[in-house]
Amino acid sequence: MEGQFKAEVSGGGGSCARDLVNELVSKCASLWNMYGPTETTIWSTVGRLETGEGPVCIGRPIDNTTIYVVGPAMQLQPIGMPGELLIGGEGVSVGYWKRPELTAEKFIADPFSERHGARLYRTGDLARWREDGTLECLGRMDHQVKIRGFRIELGEIESILARHPSVLQNVVVAEEVADGEKRLVAYVVPSGGQDPGAVVLRDHLRGCLPDYMVPSAFVNWNDCR
Repeated sequence: MEGQFKAEVSGGGGSCARDLVNELVSKCASLWNMYGPTETTIWSTVGRLETGEGPVCIGRPIDNTTIYVVGPAMQLQPIGMPGELLIGGEGVSVGYWKRPELTAEKFIADPFSERHGARLYRTGDLARWREDGTLECLGRMDHQVKIRGFRIELGEIESILARHPSVLQNVVVAEEVADGEKRLVAYVVPSGGQDPGAVVLRDHLRGCLPDYMVPSAFVNWNDCR
């Protein structure tokens, strides 16, 4: 459209930071986030981005594309609950060249469709639906760890921790302690040099996550340097 510049952000290549979005929005007429793997013909969702706070959404499915968020038993997840992101529709490719085992693992029959031969691609990405009908990508499922019998997606904890105004950057890891047990540790780079403290950050996470996903320790990254 004449006079309008449409900027593509994160076109299937990686996550997009909120501070980058807020900076770019003021420099162009419209800013769009496009998500999708090569296996589904590059783009599968799209959404217009605006300035704000919190995680950056990946929008809604494009035409002729179906998105599901499912749990471990292939059950559809309700709004707000994380699960694996599956993609169906016209963009799903045939499979991998001369990789039948991988094709069988990643390209599966669509149990939710009545169309003969419908298939889904298992992205391996963790996502959840928002109340407004858009999608939020939480990271890779292969970044999951198991602690005290619970499977935990570290990227989900990092995403929520990043929403706190006192957190500039963070990374959550599973560190091994005595007897082979593991505990969650969050390394935090404070925003503006002010350490929010473990109590504040722990309360922030408990407002969104169950107790078993709240790190046992919070470390100021500046103290490690």
